[in-house]
Amino acid sequence: MKNKQKLRKLIIHLILLSGIGVVVFPFLWMVLTSFKATGEAMQIPPTIFPKQFLIDAYTQIISSLPFGQVYLNTFISTVVTTIAQLIFCAMAGYAFARIDFPFKNVIFIILLSVLMVPGQIFLIPQYLIVQKMNLLDSIPALFIPNLFSAFGTFLLRQFFMSLPKELEEAALLDGCNRFQIFGKIMLPLVKPGLVSLAIFTAKFAWNDFMWPLIVNTSTKKMTLGPALSTLQGQYITQYPMQMAGAVMAVIPIIVLFFIFQKQFIEGVAQSGIKG
Repeated sequence: MKNKQKLRKLIIHLILLSGIGVVVFPFLWMVLTSFKATGEAMQIPPTIFPKQFLIDAYTQIISSLPFGQVYLNTFISTVVTTIAQLIFCAMAGYAFARIDFPFKNVIFIILLSVLMVPGQIFLIPQYLIVQKMNLLDSIPALFIPNLFSAFGTFLLRQFFMSLPKELEEAALLDGCNRFQIFGKIMLPLVKPGLVSLAIFTAKFAWNDFMWPLIVNTSTKKMTLGPALSTLQGQYITQYPMQMAGAVMAVIPIIVLFFIFQKQFIEGVAQSGIKG
């Protein structure tokens, strides 16, 4: 009996290790390729480890692209998008969870239906709106369509619904208005949800590729993803430079996750049992 349990645990651990390998290997390949020469990165059969660790790709990408400006564009777009979604989604989530108003459930169902529609369908209307605002090829064009999120509203609504109504009733008896209840009582209690939404939103905004590529054509106005795609030529692709740029682009998100991983895991776990 004990031998069967040991064998079962061994099989489970082998499966888990295999899954970890499948997930981690592309990241390791990206990092190792960034230290290769261009010819070595394209040779067949491919090599996993570089013959000599070179940093040429990192120096070349900084000199060939306005990397500092592109990095700043990505940072500005991510910060503005994250802060705006936290503010608007928190207010909307609280309203749908706690405030009674006409057609609340109907409006919420319509809002959720947006999640069932592929995002590519909204690209043309969003482009036309930005064009009418004369904001094409500009920094605000990167984040204007992403200032609100139906997913964020749903996520925070679940957290607000889990809180006891007695807290609001006691606050109303003490003379608090809706804004005081929302800002001083409810928001601090849904901190795990806010952190989860912040990480989800920051990851989406940082890695967004299609919308910045469509709305901005100047390299100095692009974010990291579209800017790195310009390194792909018609006859040759600078794979080490692309991988070096990808490594530099992914570092902030990894750091952000490790800093807030406890709150992130708590928020995701709690959101699944709320409501």
